[in-house]
Amino acid sequence: MDRVSHGVDDMGNITKRKHAAASMSNDTLVVAPIARLYEALGAQTQNKVPNARTQKLLASGLAKMSQKLIEEAAEVALDAVRQRSAGVVNESADLLYHLVVLWYALGIDPADVWSEMSRREQLFGIAEKLPKSRQPLAKAHIAR
Repeated sequence: MDRVSHGVDDMGNITKRKHAAASMSNDTLVVAPIARLYEALGAQTQNKVPNARTQKLLASGLAKMSQKLIEEAAEVALDAVRQRSAGVVNESADLLYHLVVLWYALGIDPADVWSEMSRREQLFGIAEKLPKSRQPLAKAHIAR
């Protein structure tokens, strides 16, 4: 089955592009690298895989990790406004890295995030964000 992606033309209009289906499912393409990163962070904290930048980030505290996450999100947004697709891809990879580092520091397993996304899909559809009035319920659901 073909996959459809969306882009933006020169006028800022959303466009659609068809792509041949990949041999792996999109779920596997997204979840596997994030799971591997999360596992690598566990090895990192046990000094099994020394990476000075990651160790420094993990030791920097939640405020610094959160700041890095915000910086990367801003870089994604800036490249998007400038219609720099390659920049959005590169900065998105950095954003996901910093998000997973923050999850790890907080003890949040990526599977918990996927479960929450599945729950929301069942309630509202895959392309929906929770309504503002319902968000406290989602937070209570996650806090175990």
